Amino acid sequence: MPNVIPALRRPRRARLIGGTGAALALLLAGPLRAESVPEPQPDSRINLRIEPKAEAAPEPKRELRADPKPEPKIDSKLDPKPDTKSAPKLERPTADTVAVPADAPPAKKVSRELPPVVYARVSEDPLPSYTAQTFVDTMRAAERYQVYAEAGGWKTLPADFAPKPGDSHAAIPSLRHHLTLTGDLPADAPPSDRFDPPLVAAVKSFQARHGLPDAGIFGRLTLNALNVPADVRQRQLRASAQRLMGSSFCFGERYVTVNIPSATVEAVENGAVTRRYVAVVGSPDKQTPAVETRITDVNLNPTWTVPVSVIKNEIIPTMRKNPGYLAKNRIRILGPGGVEVDPNAIDWNTQKATNYTLRQDSGLDNSLGQVRIDMPNRHAIYMHDTPSKSLFAGSVRFHSHGCVRVGQVKEFAAWLLQGTEGPNGPGSAWGPIEIETAIAVGERRDVKLVKPTPVAFVYMTGYATSDGRVHFRDDIYGLDTPPAPAAATPPAPDVTTTGAITPRAAPAPRPAAPGVAPRPLPPTAQAAPAKPTPAKPAPVGVAPVPAPATALPAPPKPQARKAAPPSRGPESEPVPMPPGLVGGRG
Repeated sequence: MPNVIPALRRPRRARLIGGTGAALALLLAGPLRAESVPEPQPDSRINLRIEPKAEAAPEPKRELRADPKPEPKIDSKLDPKPDTKSAPKLERPTADTVAVPADAPPAKKVSRELPPVVYARVSEDPLPSYTAQTFVDTMRAAERYQVYAEAGGWKTLPADFAPKPGDSHAAIPSLRHHLTLTGDLPADAPPSDRFDPPLVAAVKSFQARHGLPDAGIFGRLTLNALNVPADVRQRQLRASAQRLMGSSFCFGERYVTVNIPSATVEAVENGAVTRRYVAVVGSPDKQTPAVETRITDVNLNPTWTVPVSVIKNEIIPTMRKNPGYLAKNRIRILGPGGVEVDPNAIDWNTQKATNYTLRQDSGLDNSLGQVRIDMPNRHAIYMHDTPSKSLFAGSVRFHSHGCVRVGQVKEFAAWLLQGTEGPNGPGSAWGPIEIETAIAVGERRDVKLVKPTPVAFVYMTGYATSDGRVHFRDDIYGLDTPPAPAAATPPAPDVTTTGAITPRAAPAPRPAAPGVAPRPLPPTAQAAPAKPTPAKPAPVGVAPVPAPATALPAPPKPQARKAAPPSRGPESEPVPMPPGLVGGRG
């Protein structure tokens, strides 16, 4: 009997180890692990998970889902698994599930906000470029530069001259001499052949006076500006002063100046520049004219009435190729009485569209943007916003069709509307928030200034400020070039040597139009007329007076520029009719 009992207990211990309670037995009964056990059954496996389920209950079917938690390590001999470190775990697709990465990152939300607008850096000098004393100050500067030119001016720097701070160069003494004459380098600065800190500061001052980035770093633009001869600079100053001669502009406490070569807008108040704004002005073939007038209104959500010249030269050819152009750009055709006309009812192979009014609705894509600033003038030009704001970031901003596009125009409009009753009645004012709110309504609104603000568009390539500093800009329109003699080859404009402007070839003489007589030549070069007109005999001792037909034409004034006809400005620029005319303002 004693020999039988141990034999009966051993099989029970074996079944306990090989069953589902193996994990509990291994943890609680240490001596049992050390005891020799017969060979394990071929189908027995060790499950290290302790789950609260009955031993005899059947194991439920495991759902195959992605488990973000790492699986416990299992002996590869007992349960081999592939390496999944390099690939994400995928859920096995079933009829109700889709295989997706277990650790897929959440989808990023796409921002609908517009990217910030980048504006070119402009001068922060509080002194206005145009005051009542600018003419006198500029003439004095022209006389000073005349002395420089008669004394030989300054030497031309080599094309490869690009020193860095601390460098020495044989041309640095010439640079010092130049900057000492122009007042950028103090006269008592110690001589040196190195690009030392005082000379770097002088280069920064020179760059600021020429509208260049004032970082003190030598580049192509700085070198080109330094190599402009003194006589050319003197000519720029004199020509700019002559263009200001005879001006009757009323400056007042508040006024606006647009210096076309600088491509900037200055808001001047009490003799100081409150803010200077980046602008885009007319291109050389569509020049912004000089204007002196007053700003009377600020239009919010303006419409654009397409000029007849634009309809003829641009709209009609475009509609022949793309009949949906007007609808895409939200341009409506209005007939008599403001009745809208279907574009398909117009024969675009003719010029009949010029008999209608084409008007673009207000909105973000309107050619005038969201703000227009009215300033009545015979050229029908004005200042306005634009949907294409990328041009404000450029250093050369001569791209418009004659009007002036203003960066940060809403802030500028708020400055103009100071003192004007706001949208909420007496006691309220127009600020940036009120302007944005009125624009968000989407309806056109014209706000009249309580007091019109004087505005002057001037063309100054050289001018002096009240502190004696002399400023220069590129002659983008070539107006500083003196008129060429009739029988001589016209010289190339001085613009070829200034700043960043691309050199332009000298204009070729135009052939005479049919039926138009050529300009008469000097008496020494004229051919004998076929039928001379008999002249009255002159008294004895008095020289005969030549006939008027052979007289030389009066030379044009140096300061005069080509006067543009009233219809020149709106040829391509989105320009409504001058304010005050019926149907012109949209």
